[in-house]
Amino acid sequence: MSLSLSMNNKEFLNEVKKKAQLWLGDNFDEQTRQEVKELLDAEDSTPLIEAFYKDLEFGTGGLRGIMGAGTNRMNRYTVAMATQGLSNYLRKAFADKDEIKVVIGHDCRNNSEFFSRIAAETFAANGIRVYLFDALRPTPEISFAIRYLGCQSGVMITASHNPKEYNGYKAYWEDGAQLLSPHDINTIEEVSKIKTPLDIKQDKHPDLIEEIGADIDDLFIEKVTSLSLSPEQVKKNSQMPIVYTPIHGAGIRMVPRALNAFGFENIIGVPEQYVVSGDFPTVISPNPEEPAALELAIRRADETGADLVLASDPDGDRLGVAIRNNDGVMQLINGNQICMLLTYYSIIRRKELGLLTEKDYVVKTIVTTELIKAIAKKEGVRLFDSYTGFKWIAAIIRENENKLRYIGGGEESFGFLWEDFIRDKSSVSACCLFAELYAWALEKGLSIFELLDKIALEYGVYEDKGLNLVRKGRSGAEEIQEMMRQYRSTPIESLAGSPVVKTLDYQNLTEKDIRTGEIKSIDMPAKSNVLQFVAEDGSKLSIRPSGTEPKIKYYICIHENVSSPEYLAKAKETAKTRIQNVIDDLHLPL
Repeated sequence: MSLSLSMNNKEFLNEVKKKAQLWLGDNFDEQTRQEVKELLDAEDSTPLIEAFYKDLEFGTGGLRGIMGAGTNRMNRYTVAMATQGLSNYLRKAFADKDEIKVVIGHDCRNNSEFFSRIAAETFAANGIRVYLFDALRPTPEISFAIRYLGCQSGVMITASHNPKEYNGYKAYWEDGAQLLSPHDINTIEEVSKIKTPLDIKQDKHPDLIEEIGADIDDLFIEKVTSLSLSPEQVKKNSQMPIVYTPIHGAGIRMVPRALNAFGFENIIGVPEQYVVSGDFPTVISPNPEEPAALELAIRRADETGADLVLASDPDGDRLGVAIRNNDGVMQLINGNQICMLLTYYSIIRRKELGLLTEKDYVVKTIVTTELIKAIAKKEGVRLFDSYTGFKWIAAIIRENENKLRYIGGGEESFGFLWEDFIRDKSSVSACCLFAELYAWALEKGLSIFELLDKIALEYGVYEDKGLNLVRKGRSGAEEIQEMMRQYRSTPIESLAGSPVVKTLDYQNLTEKDIRTGEIKSIDMPAKSNVLQFVAEDGSKLSIRPSGTEPKIKYYICIHENVSSPEYLAKAKETAKTRIQNVIDDLHLPL
C-alpha cells in the first residue's frame, strides 16, 4: 500500500506515523519495535517516511530493498509475508500434487542466512517441503537444484550487486526460471493479500525442512564441466595463471572448483576478497561492472604475472573480466564484449568441430550490442531478441524446448548463460568458458584484444556505451517516471546529428516510422517500459528505468563499417566520438 501523493505534507506525515505505530504492537519483536520507536522520535522524519511511505513491492522478480524496520524495508516480516503469499499461490497452482517442494538458497549478505531460515519456516508452516542449502551458494545452483529435485518453486535470498544496505528475495518457478506471467501476477496478487504478520502461518514443521549441499554441488560441477568445447586447448594451457575474485560473495563456493574441474590448475585467489562478508569491506560497490571492484584482483594479476582476471558478484551470477592488453596493462572488458565473445565462441567453435546445426540458436536482450546479431546472421544462426532479464531468455528456451537447440545467450549487464540445464545467468559456467575461450585464442596465436579486432573486421565495428542516472527514494522514483513521460511526449529527434527515423515503445508495443507516420505492432510477449530511438545512420539509443535499482538506464550503440585493417583504428575512434556526441546531446546531469 502506497500513501496518496495528493495529501499535503502534514497529512502525509501523520499517515506515515499511524502506519509506523502499528509496528509498535505485540506482533513485532523487541528489536523491531525499538527501531521503529527511534524512527518516530527522530527530529528528521525523512528516514521514517522512506521506511513506511509504501509497502515494499513484490514485483515480477520478487523483493529488493534496504534492510531495516518498516513496510518499505527488507526484514523478517516482509520476507515472511512474501513467503506466505507465494505459499498460498503454490497451493492453488499445484493443488493436484500430493507434495509441493521448494529450494531455498542465500548469498553472503547480512541477514541472508537469517532470511532464508525465515522463508523455510514459513513454507514449512504451510505444509510445503523445503530443501534448504546448508551455506551460501551462487544463484545458478539454486536454479539447477529446483530442476534436478523436481521442485515447484524456489527462493534465492540476495540483492545481487546492490550496495551492502540492500537485500532481496528472488522467486523461481518449477523450470528454474524467475516468475513469468501468469505466475508473477498471480503471486503478486496473493502477496498483496497478506496485510500483517497475523496473516502468516506460524506452525512449526522442522520435519519438512531438509538441508542440502555437497551432493548437489557435485552434480552441478559435473554438468558444468560437460559444457567444454576445447578440452585439448585447456589441457595445453592448464597452468596459465588466472586470478579470480568472488568480491566477498557466493562464487567462492563453486567458481574455483569449477575452473579446476575444467582443467585450469593455476587459480590465484585474492585473499582479501575471499573473505565472505556482507559488509563488502574492500569495495564501495560489490559490482563487477565497476572498475574499482576489480582493483585488488588486477593488483594481484600484476604481482603474479597473470594476464586474465575473472570476477563474480555477491550471488555469483554475473561475470567481470580484465585482460592484459597489448601494452601490458590490465584492462576491463565491458558486458557487451563479454556477451559477444562468448556467443561468438559458441558459434565458431561448434562450426570448427562440425557441431553447428540449423536448429541452433542464440539469444540477446534488446539493449545488448547489435554485433551479436551481425555475427549470428553471417554464420546462419537463428537469433532471438528478448527483454532485459534472464527470465525472458529462459522463456525463449522453454518455448523452443525439444524443437531447437539453445547454445548461449546473455545481456550487456555482465550476465551470460551457456547451458539449458539451468534457467538463470551463471558466473560459474561463464568463468569456465571465458577461460576456455582465452586458451582457444592462445592456441590460434591471438590475444583477446587481437580477437576483438578480427571480429570487428569480419562483422563490423560496434561501439556500445551504457549510462546510469541514479535517483534514490520516493522523489527519485517520481523523477524517473517524469523523465520517461517527457521522452514519450517530446521524443528525441536526432542522435549525434543523425535524424531519428524510427521509435519503438515497448510500453504499448508500437513501432513508428517517423518519415511516413506508419505505426506497426512489436511482437513481444509482454509490455515493458522501454523506449528506443533509431537514427538514419543506424545509431540506436535505448532508455528504460531499472527494475531492481533506483536508476534510469541509457544504452547507446554506434555502428561503423570498416573495409580493411588500416582503417580499423579510425572507425573505432569515429564511433567513440559519435557516442560522446549522443551523450552531450542528452544533457544528462551525470
